[in-house]
Amino acid sequence: MREADGTAGKGRPPFRGRLDWLHVVQWLHADDVISPEEAQRTIARFSRAESSQNPLVRLAGIALSHAQQGTPLTLDDLSAFVAQRAGMEFVRIDPLKADVGRVAEVMSAAYASRYGVLPLKVSLDEVVVATCEPYAIDWVREIERQVKRPVRLVMANPLELERYIGEFYALSSSVSSAQKQSAGSGAGLASFEQLVELGSSNRLLDANDQGVIRVVEWLWQYAFDQRASDIHLEPRREQGAIRFRIDGVLHTVYQMPIGVLNAMIARIKLLGRIDVVEKRRPQDGRIKTRNPRGEEVEMRLSTLPTAFGEKMVMRIFDPDNTIKSLSDLGFTPHDARRWEHLVHQPHGIILVTGPTGSGKTTTLYSTLKRVATEAVNVSTVEDPIEMIEPAFNQTQVQPQLDFSFAEGLRALMRQDPDIIMVGEIRDLETAEMAIQAALTGHLVFSTLHTNDAPSAITRLMELGVPAYLISATLLGVLAQRLVRTLCPSCKTPDDAFATALLDEAVKPWKVNLGEKTITPYRPVGCTECRMSGYRGRLGLYELLTVNQQVREQIHADVNMAALRREAVQAGMRPLRLGGAQRIVDGSTTLDEVLIATPQPYRS
Repeated sequence: MREADGTAGKGRPPFRGRLDWLHVVQWLHADDVISPEEAQRTIARFSRAESSQNPLVRLAGIALSHAQQGTPLTLDDLSAFVAQRAGMEFVRIDPLKADVGRVAEVMSAAYASRYGVLPLKVSLDEVVVATCEPYAIDWVREIERQVKRPVRLVMANPLELERYIGEFYALSSSVSSAQKQSAGSGAGLASFEQLVELGSSNRLLDANDQGVIRVVEWLWQYAFDQRASDIHLEPRREQGAIRFRIDGVLHTVYQMPIGVLNAMIARIKLLGRIDVVEKRRPQDGRIKTRNPRGEEVEMRLSTLPTAFGEKMVMRIFDPDNTIKSLSDLGFTPHDARRWEHLVHQPHGIILVTGPTGSGKTTTLYSTLKRVATEAVNVSTVEDPIEMIEPAFNQTQVQPQLDFSFAEGLRALMRQDPDIIMVGEIRDLETAEMAIQAALTGHLVFSTLHTNDAPSAITRLMELGVPAYLISATLLGVLAQRLVRTLCPSCKTPDDAFATALLDEAVKPWKVNLGEKTITPYRPVGCTECRMSGYRGRLGLYELLTVNQQVREQIHADVNMAALRREAVQAGMRPLRLGGAQRIVDGSTTLDEVLIATPQPYRS
């Protein structure tokens, strides 16, 4: 490896050993990062008291002022400064990209703690190790001899390093312990490609083993920390994979021994009151737990038998989603006003459409939460209940008991409801019951799977609902998609973007995007967004409201082109137009909008 020598640049004295605050202050002064007065004050202050605290942490605690910018120097700023001086790369440790499963192969937990280092990546060519002591590198040769490949050092924030040394090795220890308990077990035999080992033990790893319990608890806390919306536990031929969906994209988090993965699934099934023994058919369940902020979090569980064993997906429902405002969800002021008008109607049907994972449930729950006052009875029929909400009366469909959406709706009609939410209209019987509820003075919310808002009308006709009943009861249809939002910390103006294309795209809709200069942005990537350029998601919406002109277009021989024209005249803005507006205000990119939205139609 190329050793850090503290001599980058003329006139810099060589340095060896562990960092101390005095050298760091002198370097900051020499490089004009802090003023001479700031340096003198710090030296006078620190000379009076000794401390065992890391010097960078100690200096960050007094918020040294940057000489040119006048801003406080953070711990990351100080770490990046020392890294630059030592000729190293400064990194923020991203657990999703670290090779957590192999840290113990490089060095022990005691060794890592002793030298304040942490292996991040193990490849055929090198081992990448994070340190907060770039000049104390006597240990490097020993590790290179052990792993038989070069070590590349990177600089990390000392507090971050301390945290992840504890977390990574605790996880590695728990997995190792669980794996030893399952050594020789038949935990992986329930797959297509059955392997028979003669003379091996037949002990299965217990779901209540302490190693398994610790790994499951780590998994949940880790998912909450990383803002995951879904956790996938997937059995493969050789080992299991753990993946998180973050901002709509799946990331592989950990490769797990198949015996440990099966025990984790068994543990979670036990907590979710799912039949642990049954692995031949899909099952559903739910778990309530708390996130690091102490808030209750609902997790919906779903299992599925696959070729190599039982797979589990956990969908995490963020409690903050049900209290989001319409603007936080992504509604433009134009659509927010129209949606609020719709949901305060006394009776009728309001549909929300879009593919799985497009945020329909979040929109419905957030809307119902606002209208569920003490003066009204809000009742739901769901399959399954997505989130438990005390303000609603929630009922779950149970097909094994012949309790369908239609049966649930029929029962609800005798429960004096004001507002009804049906999880999904899947068949004619459910659609007819929803229409009957609307005709008898109830406000009904439900979902459909269609590409856009106008298509919901033809979808209901395909189910067998007469056009005159749709015309009489339908209030509006909201189609939606989710797009990733640009990271506010690193997005930059896209000079190559052809704004003429954007102008041309919105001209047919006669929409004014504003008098200001259009400045689209492009993703860059930074430590805050894991170098993806995106952080978080927002909705794109297409809201069709049924006025008299639109109602006249709903008949047995409906002309979709004419229907869409009337919907646009009534204020509907297609999904791609909503996306264009989000490009203009710098929220997302053209690529995201094109991927998420269907091909537009012309007015």
